Amino acid sequence: MQLRTFVALILGALVAIGVPAFTQNGQRAVLIGQYTWNFNDPTFGGFSGLELSKDGNGLTVISDRGTIWTGKITRRGDRIAGVSDLKGREILNNKGVPLTRFQRDSEGLAIAEDGTLYISFEGIHRVWKYNSPDGKATGLRGHPDFKTMQNNSSLEALAIDGKGRLYTLPERSGAIDRAFPVYRYDGKRWTKPFSIPRKAPFLPTGADFGPDGKLYLLERNFSGILGFSTRVRRFEIKNDVIVSEDTLLETRTGTHDNLEGISVWRDAAGSIRMTMVSDDNFGAFQRTELVEYRVTE
Repeated sequence: MQLRTFVALILGALVAIGVPAFTQNGQRAVLIGQYTWNFNDPTFGGFSGLELSKDGNGLTVISDRGTIWTGKITRRGDRIAGVSDLKGREILNNKGVPLTRFQRDSEGLAIAEDGTLYISFEGIHRVWKYNSPDGKATGLRGHPDFKTMQNNSSLEALAIDGKGRLYTLPERSGAIDRAFPVYRYDGKRWTKPFSIPRKAPFLPTGADFGPDGKLYLLERNFSGILGFSTRVRRFEIKNDVIVSEDTLLETRTGTHDNLEGISVWRDAAGSIRMTMVSDDNFGAFQRTELVEYRVTE
């Protein structure tokens, strides 16, 4: 048996078994449930961006292989029980043509109040705008820094605030002691209003602004054959300054699969929930998961 195959088997077994989440002192999120999401389509999987509707029922996800999917979450009590009305389609370029292999590494997703979609991409580092999931792209002018970003480690996360401004940041900052620069698009140009402290070994994979106006950052650490661990940090930002930072969640390695997309919303009971989706890398020994936590304060 080749080493790569052996490692994949061990990782798959650990992820499949799972390890209970643990609570650190001050941790502020409680696991509601995790749902293994299957669908019989060869293009299903690789999900790296997630957005839910305000009520937590409407779902939009993007795959890093250039597809976008919409559907409706069904729940049994508090827990996700399935996804119905699922429809997938290819993400299009500005000419209305499906993306080529080198264009399609779609990573971050943000949806504005009017339904406009924004998608960030790695490989060719950019953000594109869509009027609908079936629509063709309108390219946004990039920041000069985008051209110099590291391959496969650039615009991993995308979020939109209450004023309709986009925020993105790279997966890697360039040094373990260097903060992650945050880029903001106000409809005309990109600026760098602030940076987020890097706290190794985790790296950003997704972001969202919650109904409380705070920025939630999903981060991941990969520990080889032991699997993935997840962290979520929450930031309160005033006048382009981070005035508070909380670690809401940090899991044991192997608790969940490779969580990359996050959507933050308020449920009918008034609690803030964090729903996350995993990227299975189209691998036989990983899985697509929808995971939900309730923020306790």
